[in-house]
Amino acid sequence: MQRPYTIALVGNPNSGKSSLFNVLTGLNQKVGNFPGVTVDKKTGVSRITDSLSVNIIDLPGTYSLYPKSADEQVTYEVLIDRNNPDRPDLIVVIADASNLKRNLLFCSQIMDLKIPVIIALTMNDIARRKGITIDTTGLERLMGVPVVAINPRKNKGISELKRAMAAVKQSGQVRTPGDFIDVKALTGEWLEEVKEIALVEGNYSALHVACNYLELGHLNAAQRIRIGALLHEVNFHKAKVQAEEVMQRYQKIAGIMNQCVVEESPLKRTIVSERIDKTLLHPLWGNLILLTVLFLLFQSIFWLAEYPMTWVESGFAFVSEWLSGVLPDNLFRDLLINGILAGISGIAVFIPQIMILFGFITILEDSGYMARISFLTDRLMRSVGLNGRSVMPLISGMACAVPAIMATRTIQNRKERLITIMVTPLMSCSARLPVYTILIGLVIPDKSFGIFNLQGLVLMGLYLLGFVMALIVARVMNFIVKVKDKTFFLMELPVYRAPRWKNVGITMIEKAKIFVMDAGKVILAISMLLWVLATFGPPKRMEKVEQQYAVLKQQNPSQAEQIDRGHQTAKLENSFAGIMGHAIEPVIRPLGYDWKIGIALITSFAAREVFVGTMATLYSVGSEDDDATLREKMRNARWPNGEPVYTLAAGLSLLVFYVFAMQCMSTMVIVRRETRSWVYPLIQFAYMFALAYISAFIIYQTLR
Repeated sequence: MQRPYTIALVGNPNSGKSSLFNVLTGLNQKVGNFPGVTVDKKTGVSRITDSLSVNIIDLPGTYSLYPKSADEQVTYEVLIDRNNPDRPDLIVVIADASNLKRNLLFCSQIMDLKIPVIIALTMNDIARRKGITIDTTGLERLMGVPVVAINPRKNKGISELKRAMAAVKQSGQVRTPGDFIDVKALTGEWLEEVKEIALVEGNYSALHVACNYLELGHLNAAQRIRIGALLHEVNFHKAKVQAEEVMQRYQKIAGIMNQCVVEESPLKRTIVSERIDKTLLHPLWGNLILLTVLFLLFQSIFWLAEYPMTWVESGFAFVSEWLSGVLPDNLFRDLLINGILAGISGIAVFIPQIMILFGFITILEDSGYMARISFLTDRLMRSVGLNGRSVMPLISGMACAVPAIMATRTIQNRKERLITIMVTPLMSCSARLPVYTILIGLVIPDKSFGIFNLQGLVLMGLYLLGFVMALIVARVMNFIVKVKDKTFFLMELPVYRAPRWKNVGITMIEKAKIFVMDAGKVILAISMLLWVLATFGPPKRMEKVEQQYAVLKQQNPSQAEQIDRGHQTAKLENSFAGIMGHAIEPVIRPLGYDWKIGIALITSFAAREVFVGTMATLYSVGSEDDDATLREKMRNARWPNGEPVYTLAAGLSLLVFYVFAMQCMSTMVIVRRETRSWVYPLIQFAYMFALAYISAFIIYQTLR
């Protein structure tokens, strides 16, 4: 079977590579992993002409062909190994026109790998605002490869890029003036022997084999031994050759830019982004603005979501009441209303808040502000043994810990990456949001002080509590993990842009769909299982309950309604779920929790948001008030002595427990994948559970 024609997109982070990939592939894309490593592999199909469809692969972003992280190593291996199944037939190098000199260095390195190349110039509008004019025709002539100016965000230049791709495919190669620099002059004739041993084409590929033969996975032991012996014989100095290579490339690039790039002034004009950064990156004002942004985010989650959540709750209460009136009183009706419908309502009611949270995160990312948060917090991160690069996974952890932990691959230092992985689950993810919302609504008064809403302030406090604890734990681990590699945080800040509102809307809808389909399936399955466990119990115990309440009804017919409520409660407590809950109640009672909360703590280990579905099922099975909302049922819950279950002390205890507890199987699995050991997820589970239990105990016992 003939291998499909493959085009790889390569470029620096924030160069527009992902936007171009999305434009070219549309919905015809999928995400997997590169063979043998846990690095994202984004592939898709693009129709270049009416008769030509090609595979597009979005290689991880990299700044050069000298890899420093797992993501960059993957890109490097794909391009160097001629037998790699993902090796492209054509490379589109996405180059930032506003930083052309540095990007042309990377382009020239790619060109010398002897794979056909097209240069796609992005950020042309920013270059113009900086007073930079580029002669693309002259640049194409001097570089010796096609150059196309594009703007993926506005779908400009895409047709021209596709025509260039089709032309390269038809011709079979790109015109190239040989090596960009004379690599063999830097080394010697022995480079030919490296080419033969490693089975690579091109002098520059052979140089990279010489520089990195110990790290390249496609070389076998015999090849490494032969190359090592040869390099020892010729007295090869890797750092010296690399430095000379970069110097020669920059010298040639300077000549090219003198001929085809014109700058309005030697001092670049200050563009809008630079003027904004003077305020947003200020040591004082920048941090105050960051806190304000976070404050508005959490206030909005309550303020904007209040009405749609109420509508959803009222809708499900109406449907439950209607079904109770039209369906006969049997097990099927009970399963439908108290099992399935209660589980679905526990999912649907929090969709507005999930959408709002992801909408704001997308706006922060799309506008370029998210990268500034990393810059602002670099000093704080360094004080606990990390650096600004750790901030991005931590912030991503506000959405979900799984992709956040995968994002730590960009952290070069092994110690910093491990610590970031170990503390990321302390960041409050979107799965905790339903738990926070329902508990805050139960125990925190809905009071406002001007623009400040008390419930919104508590929500923000919970997120900050998780972040502060993550810093404390990171500091402790920094003393425990004995690795002294020193790293520097270098990041190119993207320019500020108006958010793509269509992209924001699509992201909100997609995240809601993922929440409903992924978390929803788990919640619904557990809700139905819980209905079974809460409806049925050991036959002898259930029969005894039936006989006891049948006698009570005969003896006190005037109190039938009150006896029925007691009957439902007794059946629930003697069910399988009730027996399990009462068995663990002595352990959780010092935290202020009853047996129903205990069941929810166990089931929510599958996924934290299952807590709400569990409570919805348990309170529905034990109640005859089908038209009451879950919050109303929980607010009316009582201990046997008549005291409310959800007091301020118990509510805050439970909130803090969920801030710290590791209750997510998916997170433990991904930590095991990224660390390649079960030791770290088990340590993570143990220290987070200890934090959660001790903190919840102190809060409840202090406030009760």
